[in-house]
Amino acid sequence: MLIQAPCVVSLVWTLTDAQHQTIDDLPEPVEFFYGGDDLLPKVEDVLAGQAVGFETELHLEPEHAFGEYDANLVCFEERALFPELLEEGMQFEGLPEGAASEDMPEDVIYTVTEVYPTHVVLDGNHPLAGIAINLKLKVMAVRAATAEEAESRSLSEGGAMSVLQTAPGSSQLH
Repeated sequence: MLIQAPCVVSLVWTLTDAQHQTIDDLPEPVEFFYGGDDLLPKVEDVLAGQAVGFETELHLEPEHAFGEYDANLVCFEERALFPELLEEGMQFEGLPEGAASEDMPEDVIYTVTEVYPTHVVLDGNHPLAGIAINLKLKVMAVRAATAEEAESRSLSEGGAMSVLQTAPGSSQLH
């Protein structure tokens, strides 16, 4: 089967930064919805019409990967608004109730980047925002999407390569 929307592709990959330092290594196949929200547009463009066994290497500048870094998505909130157990790397959907940063977007995942006795620094940028990436990938399987998958346009919450997320205390993504 050739890759065409809507379908599901199983991929393995190695993701590196511009200095070829590994950011993420996905040695076991993971399924993504093709023709929806799971993959970056440039990745979908390259996969269009390909089949199982296709391999490629892509270089993506920030604007074609996870966006430019936006300093306006960083804010400071009172420490008292957060749970007692709070660590750098923890993530929250939206800002906590009572947040002072009223002009920040609600539908963003905020990562705790620093914890101080009186305040917490939150960053709404994707962890790879502002970074050019190299992606070496291989198509391991292709299958037709189910009606449910086609309707949701994603196999995962979060969309575009959302498998790329950091665990608290970890430098490994996914």
